[in-house]
Amino acid sequence: MRAARRTTLTGLALVTAAAGLAALPPDAEAASPAPTLTTAAPDIDVARVQAHLTELNAIASRNGGNRRSTGQGYRDSVAYVKGRLQAAGYTVTEQACTSGCTRGAGPNLIAEWPYGDASKVYMFGAHLDGVSAGPGINDNGSGSATLLEVALKLAETRPSMAARVRFGWWTDEEQGLNGSDFYVRSLTSAQRSAIKAYYNFDMVASPNGGYFINHINSTAAAPMKAYWDSLSLRPEENTEGAGRSDDYSFEAYGIPTSGYAMGASARKTSTQAAKWGGTAGAAYDRCYHSSCDTTTNINATGLNRSADGVAYTLWQQAVSATALNRAPR
Repeated sequence: MRAARRTTLTGLALVTAAAGLAALPPDAEAASPAPTLTTAAPDIDVARVQAHLTELNAIASRNGGNRRSTGQGYRDSVAYVKGRLQAAGYTVTEQACTSGCTRGAGPNLIAEWPYGDASKVYMFGAHLDGVSAGPGINDNGSGSATLLEVALKLAETRPSMAARVRFGWWTDEEQGLNGSDFYVRSLTSAQRSAIKAYYNFDMVASPNGGYFINHINSTAAAPMKAYWDSLSLRPEENTEGAGRSDDYSFEAYGIPTSGYAMGASARKTSTQAAKWGGTAGAAYDRCYHSSCDTTTNINATGLNRSADGVAYTLWQQAVSATALNRAPR
């Protein structure tokens, strides 16, 4: 997630992106209880998500300790995600950011599952770049790896699709939401209208973090909230992240948005600590934008619950109703 500073998009009305970050008990078990919900969304294996994080950390280590958008670490991250998606059967596109991005920034990566009604698109996104100070494993390897594993699970299970699902891994977010802004600007009006909701995942494994949802009471957020409600997590609005991540680029063009986040440099309140565990008065992520944001900076419980909530949301929104109650093949 980019540092706390509002983004201004030229020629667009300012839209407030309310999105709240919170807190997770760091000593909680990694396994989430099964929710009592109607759809047959698959369980996402958190160990597989963590394996992607290990690879992203290794990529940073081989490239000066970071995955900044203008460096080889970012390009190697793109190659890793792209290779896994192509092998799974996705239509994958590298989109060069030709205006508005930092000079030398690598491409956006767009992957579409080529089934379902193309006039109804549900999009899931995360920024793949990090800051120059560290490897960026919570910020935002956690969101990027979560989406990668959910995408691979979709390809593995191959349910009947009612709508199209598209994934985006954004460049140059840390420099001003530039990659996602370029992507949305590059769409035609009809293409924007086809996107029924955009879901953003930025820092979903903060070690002292919590359970917060962007626009928690919106229609788009309903399945995300339903999943975490089923675990009795009592999520809150993501206020720390408002306007600071890639959902803002979509929201500014009138596209409904939501997403999960677990917190950056803001401090956990005593009320949140009483509800979720963790340390009151401490930052949600003490390694935010620093060199200690490595694989040791990951809350496996929060990562697991976020990944399962993403899968539930995808299945709820885009999988055919006739496929929801059958076992995956």
